[in-house]
Amino acid sequence: METKSNDIEIVKVQVFSSHKVISLNIEGITHEESMVFPNGEANCMNWILGHLIYIRNAFLNILGEESVWDGEKFSCYNRGEIPLERKDELVSFEELKSYLQQSQDKLEAKIISIEKFAPETINDIAIFCLHEIYHSGQLGYLRRILGKPGAIK
Repeated sequence: METKSNDIEIVKVQVFSSHKVISLNIEGITHEESMVFPNGEANCMNWILGHLIYIRNAFLNILGEESVWDGEKFSCYNRGEIPLERKDELVSFEELKSYLQQSQDKLEAKIISIEKFAPETINDIAIFCLHEIYHSGQLGYLRRILGKPGAIK
């Protein structure tokens, strides 16, 4: 049996591990808690999770897959947006969790089935992985700020 190329295996581990970290960090968080803006202005957990999904859609698109949501409708989660100014547009945390799972299912299915990455996508794929790591760590800090025990042991 032929093994996958190293780059696909590395991305597969990143995608599976990031999802585990994100899931642990958002576990037991209510919608109300997800809407808390630390210091009255730092990004809330709801926006960070929505933003992760927003960028995951671009990741899916680069891999030739459809987005899990309409980027126009969810534009409040785009990079550069100011969540505090658009907080009325943020959707329920449970809805975000559902979109997270949909994006994960699509990413995993694609990465498991793919033969190789197009060379021109490698840079973007590496940045997508970094993006997930960066924001999943923020979710961990927000969890502690909300008074919850750390999820990563």
